[in-house]
Amino acid sequence: MANEPPNTKMVGWYEPRQLLQTAAAVLTSTIFGRHSDHRLIEALFDKSSSQPNSPANPIVADYSEQRELWIDYVADVGDGWNSTYSVAYYLGKPTLDVTKADQSKVTTVRGSVLIFGGDAVYPVASRRTYKLRTVDPYEWALTRPGLAHPDLYAIPGNHDWYDSLVSFTRLFISKSNIAGCKAKQRRSYFAIKLPHGWWLLAADLQLGHYIDGPQVEYFQEVAKLIRSDQRIILCVAEPTWVYDHVYKKLDPNANDANLNFLVNDVLRGKVVKMFLAGDLHHYRRHAADDGTQKITSGGGGAFLHPTHGLDVETIESKTSSGSQAFTLKESWPSPTVSWRLCLWNLLFLPKNWRFGIAPALGYLLTAWAVLADIGSKGLSEFPEVVHITVRTMLNDAFATFWAIALFLGFWFFTDTHSRRYRFIAGTIHGLMHVIAVFFLGWGAAYFAVTYKGYAFRSIGQLLLSGSLIFVGGWVVGSVILGFYLLISLNVCGRHTNEAFSSLAIEDWKNFLRMKIGTDGRLTIYPIGIKRVARQWTSPPSGSPEPRYVPCDPKATLPELIEDPIPIP
Repeated sequence: MANEPPNTKMVGWYEPRQLLQTAAAVLTSTIFGRHSDHRLIEALFDKSSSQPNSPANPIVADYSEQRELWIDYVADVGDGWNSTYSVAYYLGKPTLDVTKADQSKVTTVRGSVLIFGGDAVYPVASRRTYKLRTVDPYEWALTRPGLAHPDLYAIPGNHDWYDSLVSFTRLFISKSNIAGCKAKQRRSYFAIKLPHGWWLLAADLQLGHYIDGPQVEYFQEVAKLIRSDQRIILCVAEPTWVYDHVYKKLDPNANDANLNFLVNDVLRGKVVKMFLAGDLHHYRRHAADDGTQKITSGGGGAFLHPTHGLDVETIESKTSSGSQAFTLKESWPSPTVSWRLCLWNLLFLPKNWRFGIAPALGYLLTAWAVLADIGSKGLSEFPEVVHITVRTMLNDAFATFWAIALFLGFWFFTDTHSRRYRFIAGTIHGLMHVIAVFFLGWGAAYFAVTYKGYAFRSIGQLLLSGSLIFVGGWVVGSVILGFYLLISLNVCGRHTNEAFSSLAIEDWKNFLRMKIGTDGRLTIYPIGIKRVARQWTSPPSGSPEPRYVPCDPKATLPELIEDPIPIP
């Protein structure tokens, strides 16, 4: 039907084709992205870079004359239709009533400013994926009769950088209209002057957390305009404070150094009262004793990330005067719910059935390379079967290569942040697959030779055994990986990304609505949607609703994740 919404599914991160495409994009961006920095071209295009407050190059926008201002923040958007459009639909409502812990209602207002906080599309940036997964859903959701579109600003995340920022620049920089919204920024980083002494600064840390020279100069000039009694909301694409805390002892690249450099050296003591990031697809808030907030809100559409498995109760951040402790105040979903959701990895196979082709081919090629004459041997001859198999493999370099390649393929999949974990868990995981090939190969050969009577190495035996190994590898290889991911996260606190990307959970979405009131107080409303709609319909003719409205009785309405957070 013409009025049916697009059937864009969540990205299948374990589909073999998607794995290869993403790996190629990451490799290309890693090699070329750091040698072809598109931000330098933006700076050349924006010729008045040294004077951000000049008439020729104003600070992106100035909202300081408004008595009251609402701002919407959403990150990690542009994935499946249901999740992306659900968030966009509720962002687009003129007003949205949410309930506080005491059951009283709070009315929030659609923002005049909309911030995309990073990773505006998945899996890899391109003109087509931006249009399909981001622009179209937001255009249809925000278009409501008699209601003006917000001004739109975007920060690039790693997925936006996978094509060296080419598509991001084409879409967001110096364009007059995106999904009906005014796009005013001239670079991938920007500054916005807000009412009552508030500022919003958004930095682009690129793939390697690198701040380029023109960006440093830009924020140095902006800092000159910020008085000591004014306050800053600082947006970046990744919660580097979390990565620094969790991985700094294991990975020297996972650190907060560039963010600290921006705050302490570039902004030179200007007061940042809120740090805001996406990249982790959940809601998590840390707060210091002085009221400074560090919020991760990456629930705009991409698959849910876990909130359990990592010790993030207290995070220490460096400041120009020493260090500051930030205590965890809220996680959504709760760690208990997150732990239970991880159990769905027991159903890894039906959720990621296309992935099975990878272990199926790996198992088949390894078994065919070894091709030991064990089809006539039963369980009572197990030691002899092992001896024959190992001897056959070691006498054939090609067979040895395939067995080692299969082992290393799964060994290298292991969480790279901990060498100890990779050595122990990776070895066990790789050996489990090698052992699975052994038993599947033996069982398939025994069935073909002993039960069906095919001669060893005959065409019938090879085809029948190969078919059984392929099907068995599809099932067993997937099941082993599912168990590995479940145990890795729920027991060892590893593979937080892989163990939830496998689930592609489109629920538990979130976004932030912020209000700068007439009294100068900044109030943050963290809004969550536990279950997004799976069914949509067109509204009646003449309705103020957008193109599609939810009609799913199981979907939940938006709710406050926690009570509004005031920052004086």
